[in-house]
Amino acid sequence: MADSPFTQTRHAQHGRYPQAATVEDFRHNLAAVCARMDAACLRVGRDPAQVRLLPVSKTKPEASLRLAHAAGCRVLGENKVQEAAGKWQAMQDLDDLQWSIIGHMQTNKAKLVARFASEFQALDSLRLAEALERRLQVEGRSLDVYVQVNTSGEASKYGLAPDAVAAYVQALGAYPALRVRGLMTLAVFSAEAERVRRCFVQLCELRDRLRQETAVGDSLNELSMGMSGDFEIAIEEGATVVRVGQAIFGARPLPDSYYWPSDGVAAEAGQ
Repeated sequence: MADSPFTQTRHAQHGRYPQAATVEDFRHNLAAVCARMDAACLRVGRDPAQVRLLPVSKTKPEASLRLAHAAGCRVLGENKVQEAAGKWQAMQDLDDLQWSIIGHMQTNKAKLVARFASEFQALDSLRLAEALERRLQVEGRSLDVYVQVNTSGEASKYGLAPDAVAAYVQALGAYPALRVRGLMTLAVFSAEAERVRRCFVQLCELRDRLRQETAVGDSLNELSMGMSGDFEIAIEEGATVVRVGQAIFGARPLPDSYYWPSDGVAAEAGQ
């Protein structure tokens, strides 16, 4: 665990970020987020080059995504497959723009994801792995995937229980079109930084254990964890990918409870 007890979450800022309305706004916001990332790395002696920023554009209109692209974003994260596919179709003139699907997906959406996504960060069932493999084979493509792990133990979140991940990762070896890159998690949504930190520590420890104990563990290099309100803590605990939306694009129109529901309603994966 990082020796930085004063790092706090910024969940109270959710909903207060100003809208990015110009390319310069996006450049400013990206620079501010990168400065926070660099500072978090410095606190724990990490190389900032080890951490990738994934801007999350869910719910934002095409015009905003085009501004983000003009500001330098080349990969965008989306939760809902249908929304992402519509944006992909409308923005195919930007041939260097890639798409990461970071939210839970039904198997009937595998055909769409196999067609255009470069990355899928919420893999948590063999049924979905099989559906993706079939469609990717048809498309002649492969897909980077992350296994989603429920580190908070909340019924409201998707993902595998930590003790089920080893067997699942081993089984993914049967699907050659799926390139397993690492693990993903959503921490508990809390102003109590140590509760959030425990989720990130657990994912890092799980990844390290799998690398030692399983034949396929060597491929598990990545840890996708941390969002606008808690990515600094995630970086302190080993994140290699942070998913940041509102701090780059601005606040979303609906309250946080819509994007991070209470028990009984599945939570979405990007902030």
